[in-house]
Amino acid sequence: MSEPDEPIRLLVVDDDGLFREGIAMILESDPGLRVVAKVADGRAALEHLEQHPGEVDLVLMDVDMPGMDGVETTRRIVAADGPRVLILTTFALDEYAYGAISAGASGFLLKDTSPDALIAAVVSAHNGTAVVSPEMTRQLVSSMVPPGHGPDPQLQEPLAALTERELEVLRLIGLGRNNAEISAELFIAEVTVKTHVGRVLRKLGARDRIQAVVFAHRAGLLPPQG
Repeated sequence: MSEPDEPIRLLVVDDDGLFREGIAMILESDPGLRVVAKVADGRAALEHLEQHPGEVDLVLMDVDMPGMDGVETTRRIVAADGPRVLILTTFALDEYAYGAISAGASGFLLKDTSPDALIAAVVSAHNGTAVVSPEMTRQLVSSMVPPGHGPDPQLQEPLAALTERELEVLRLIGLGRNNAEISAELFIAEVTVKTHVGRVLRKLGARDRIQAVVFAHRAGLLPPQG
């Protein structure tokens, strides 16, 4: 499925050895992916990233692990400007998933995801696309933006840095639109949308689209979630 010039380099973090080996086998079945390391807990993941800077493009992170869980590990990886993190969870939208997204994860998916969907999710996360379905995004925003919560005044300064077109793009990102849908709605080329999205993320200091979705709602650009 994925055939970049260089394979996407992955770090798999899970305390279940059988699952860890199994998911690595699935990932490496795609020529565009390469598992460079497999570790059993958060501390080992941080140690590997520190000892091998620049080696990993994306971390697949379990959340419910003994010692340092995936949420805290994700928070530290993001704080260190490390690779993107894709969360693996047993239950959709549990407290760990919410915490991981708040900590800066690029998305999450269930452990029973099909092999093809897993590979597609890894490629999407690596490319900066949010790995959460529109329905799960709505639930996520409802959890992270309480009903009746007004616009966050702290977000107005970065919001003011956006052009009118970039604000339109951000609103549509917040509604869960992909680049092709934004292109059709705004009557602009998809490559232009990609450029706008990149500028929006950069100006907001967002690592990927899912953070832009939450930003859009917290900034009051979209109607409150019902």
